Amino acid sequence: MRVVTGSEMQAMDRNTIETFGIPGRVLMENAGRGATRSFLERIYAGHPGRGVGVLAGRGNNGGDGFVMARLLAQRGIPVQVFLLSTVDRVQGDAAANLHLLPKLRVPVLEAPDSSAFNARQHAMRHLPLWIDAIFGTGLNADIQGFYHEVIAFLNSLQRPVFAVDIPSGLNADTGQACGIAVRATATATFGFPKIGHLVYPGIGYCGPVDVIDIGIPPSAAEAIPPRQALITGEHIRGVLPQRPADAHKGHTGHALVVAASTGKTGAAAMAAAAAARTGAGLVTLAVPRSLNPVLEALTVEVMTLPLPDDGQGALAETAFDEAARAWEGKRCVALGPGMGTAPGTQALSHRILRACPLPLVIDADGLNHLAGHLYLLSERPAATVLTPHPGEMARLLGCSTADIQKDRLAAARNLARQHKVVVVLKGGRTVVASPDGRVWINPTGNAGMASGGMGDVLTGAITGWLAQGLSPVDAALTGVFLHGLAADLLAERTPWGFLASEVMHALPRAMRRVLEDPPPPPLGTPLY
Repeated sequence: MRVVTGSEMQAMDRNTIETFGIPGRVLMENAGRGATRSFLERIYAGHPGRGVGVLAGRGNNGGDGFVMARLLAQRGIPVQVFLLSTVDRVQGDAAANLHLLPKLRVPVLEAPDSSAFNARQHAMRHLPLWIDAIFGTGLNADIQGFYHEVIAFLNSLQRPVFAVDIPSGLNADTGQACGIAVRATATATFGFPKIGHLVYPGIGYCGPVDVIDIGIPPSAAEAIPPRQALITGEHIRGVLPQRPADAHKGHTGHALVVAASTGKTGAAAMAAAAAARTGAGLVTLAVPRSLNPVLEALTVEVMTLPLPDDGQGALAETAFDEAARAWEGKRCVALGPGMGTAPGTQALSHRILRACPLPLVIDADGLNHLAGHLYLLSERPAATVLTPHPGEMARLLGCSTADIQKDRLAAARNLARQHKVVVVLKGGRTVVASPDGRVWINPTGNAGMASGGMGDVLTGAITGWLAQGLSPVDAALTGVFLHGLAADLLAERTPWGFLASEVMHALPRAMRRVLEDPPPPPLGTPLY
C-alpha cells in the first residue's frame, strides 16, 4: 500500500486539477462526502441525535469541513461551524462551500482571535461531537499562540473528535506533534495514507483511519515516484519462495551465523534457530571454541562450528581464516548476536565486513563494532542488511536516540542511501529502507515484543529468507512482517509475557496465516 508525504499528496492534487482537468471543487466535494460517511460510521453511529461542532480554518481543510457541515445538515443533524477566521478571508473552493451554509441555516460563528474564541467557549462546551478541520497535511512549524489555545481547548473537552485528513497539529511526514496536536477519535484521510498516520507517536493521535478515494486519476498519482509504502500480506505472499514437492535441504539454502560470547549464548542460539524456523535448509552456528559445548546443547537442529577464542569466551581475530572457509558454499552470513565488544572480536568483525562475498546481516554487537567505522560499508563486496534499534542507530550516526525517533524514516533512508545498504530500524512500526531511497513501514507487531531476544529472532528470520534466495530487501520485508505477525498471533492469547523463543516458534504459523488467511488491512476497511 502506497504511503505519501504531505507535499507528495499536494503534488497529486495539483496534477489532478491542472493536468487532468478535474476541478478542485470536485475533489473537495468528494473528500467531504467520503469524510462524512466515515464520520457517520465511526463517530455518529454511537451518538445518534447529538449536535456536532466543526472547528474550521480558512484553507482547504476548512473547506472539507464546510462540505461535511452541509451534508450533515441535509441529514437533519444539528451542526454549527466555528470559523477560526472571518468569512471575508476565506477564498477559492473553500469560500464557495462556506457560502452554501447560510442557505441551510447552518450557523457560522466567527472566532478569528483569542478574544472572540473565548467568547464562543461557553456554547462550544455544550456540543458533544466535534469535527477538526483546522489544518491539513502541509503543517510543519510548531503551533503557538491562538491556534495552540484552540487545540488545547478542544482536547480539554474530552469529547469524540473526528479529524479531517490528519489531526490538526500533527506533522504528516514524521508523526510528531508540532508543539500540540488534536487527539482524534477517528480520522478520514484522502487519496493515500500519510506517514504520520502510520508511525508513532502519530498513531496515538489519529484513532482508526479511513482512506477516502477522492477521484485522483492513476496517471496523476503515478507522476509522483513512490517513495514510501506499508508492508502488506499481499506483498509478502508475492515474494515468498515456491517449493517444489521434491525439495530437499540442499535446495533451500545454507546460512552461517557468527555469534556468541560468554553470557550471551542465548542470542546466538535463537538467531540460528530462527533461520531454521523460516525454512533455511541448513544453518551453521560459528561460536567461540570454549562455548561450543553450550551451543551444541542449545541448538538441536543447527550445526555448530567452534572458532578460536580469546580465552575469555569471545571470538578472536585469529578466527578469521576458519570463518572465511566456513562461508564457502553458504548463501548468506549473519554477524553479531551476542558477540560482545572485545577488541579482538571487533577486529574480526571488521575483517569479515571487508572480505565476506555473501549477503551479510549485521545486528547487535556487530553494529556496535561498526559504529565509528561506517566507511567499512563501502568496502563490502556484497549486499548488507543492518538491523539497529534506535539506540544502535544513534551510535552509528553519532547522534541521540531522540534525534532518531523524531524522524525514523529520514534516519533510515539517509543511512541506506549514503552507504548503499538495507536498513531495518526496529521499534514500534519498524522501518525498512533500501539503497535506492524507498522506505516501507511495518504494521505488524505489538508492545509484548518489548522483551529480550526479539531482535535476535528477527536477525535469524531475515537470514533464513536470504538463504532461501530472497533479495536483501524482500528478505528484510518478509522477516520483519512475519516476525511481528507471529507476535500478534501470540498476543491474541495474552497482551505480553510471551518470550522471543515463542515468537520464533510461531513464525511458521505466521507464514501460514499470510498464505491462507491474510490479516485485515491495518487502516480498517476504506469506505470508498
